[in-house]
Amino acid sequence: MALLGAGGIGITKRPPQQCLDAEEKAAQNAEAKDTVEQDAKPWIARKKATTLAICLVVLPILVTTVSLRDATWTAESFWHLATPSTRQESNADELLGGLLVPGFDERTCHSRYRSAWYRKNATRLLPSSHLINRLRRQEALQRQVRAGHGSVQSRDGAAPYLVLVPYRGLGNRMLAVASAFLYATLTDRVLLLDRATSLSDLFCEPFPGTSWLLPRQFPIKNLRNLTGEVRESYRNLVRNDSSTSCRAPLRLFYCDDDRQFLHRAPWLVMRTDGYFVPALFLNPAYQEELDRMFPRKDAVFYLLAHYLFHPTNKVWGVITRFYNSYLRNADEKLGIQVRVFDGDSPFKHVLDQILACTSQERLLPEVVMQEPTLPPPSTAGARSKAVLMTGLSSWYYENIRSKYLQSATAAGEVVSVYQPSHEEHEFSGKTTHDMKALAEMYLLGTTDAIVTSGWSTFGYVGHGLGGLTPWIMLKPENLTTPNPPCRRARSMEPCMHAPPFYDCRAKHGADTGKLVPHVQHCEDMSWGLKLVHPE
Repeated sequence: MALLGAGGIGITKRPPQQCLDAEEKAAQNAEAKDTVEQDAKPWIARKKATTLAICLVVLPILVTTVSLRDATWTAESFWHLATPSTRQESNADELLGGLLVPGFDERTCHSRYRSAWYRKNATRLLPSSHLINRLRRQEALQRQVRAGHGSVQSRDGAAPYLVLVPYRGLGNRMLAVASAFLYATLTDRVLLLDRATSLSDLFCEPFPGTSWLLPRQFPIKNLRNLTGEVRESYRNLVRNDSSTSCRAPLRLFYCDDDRQFLHRAPWLVMRTDGYFVPALFLNPAYQEELDRMFPRKDAVFYLLAHYLFHPTNKVWGVITRFYNSYLRNADEKLGIQVRVFDGDSPFKHVLDQILACTSQERLLPEVVMQEPTLPPPSTAGARSKAVLMTGLSSWYYENIRSKYLQSATAAGEVVSVYQPSHEEHEFSGKTTHDMKALAEMYLLGTTDAIVTSGWSTFGYVGHGLGGLTPWIMLKPENLTTPNPPCRRARSMEPCMHAPPFYDCRAKHGADTGKLVPHVQHCEDMSWGLKLVHPE
């Protein structure tokens, strides 16, 4: 497949760029290492950070990608579920206030128009009219890719492309897709996803009349192996520019300085594993447009996720059967997401943290230590609470379930505890594992309140899908339960783990959590950034 772009001329040199000052150079290492130790600024403490790795490769033409798929998956193989319930009556807006468009064949993707039935915030967090207009405009751009024909347009007058190569766990990849889609929308690029992931088995196509999967004839093989060291990478274009000695290309990417330069590239390949939306809100070039698109700053991921991520029928069947069997009839639903970063074995201090958090925040009822002398009253009129737990280990679930089986609650509530699966180990990229993870993320989003583990992208997606402001369990240090065990988040937005420490306007290093009121530091990661809705 021969494709023409930018007159068939590759971009080999970038325009001169003002370099970063000495303080910013000291902060830039957080971008390239999993473990960073920074002393350049007081807000850059000695911390361990998972990097946001973005590899921008400037391409004048296309090349080939191989599709990787796992074996056939059946839901019954790992969950004992009840039969599907009949269609329930609901007044929920199936199009989410215009976020979605009608016309899709509902039989091919049940979740697209039915997910609103299962979320309490479906009609509270609605899109702005400007966001709706931008989405319809982006859909028109996406139709440059002819679904089912494996062809794209790359000629004079055609929109440029952004090829996304997301990696790591499913939570990371979903956050990366949402971020890349917003960047593509802001820069009028067609978004295409690398096929060499399980995403096509998990999600329906979000755009009408086209596909967001990279055509099979794309001429570059092994996109997942692309790094910032390839000759055409943005990093190397910056480093090889003889007019400057700059060494922080991502700082330039997040600012407006190189926007015109990047616009000349008909193809950009982005490899990233996280959420970088907060950094886009710091770019002066995008601030006005983002303000119009998202008047409510803490609903960005919620809106993007419900536009983009519609589980396939196989996954949606698991979600709805589990919900109708175990959660639907409860008076209250609590989600508890457990992620441990110190190994796969269970830890007592983590169990103590879960119990301390849910007790301190009155999310779970207290139990009586002694059996009552009188026979217990009938539970027919008792208030019920369903607790949905997710995690790799079943040990935490078994202990909490045992607590409420062995002891009565002080006020007579009936507490039921469920955990859909326990894989024991993470198998990122495996279709069956990712299907379970996606189902559990969506189920967490159906709860009324949620407790999540700090630093966990799985947790970010779970509470983000539900439009829920979580209680975040802080990451334990030295195998000790933190005090306090958890903290209420300021917003439902995910945290950007490796943000820039650079002020685009002032052109020097800065505490980027203090530049604008709606971008602040995260509760669970002090150097991270998240969007909040200013009071």
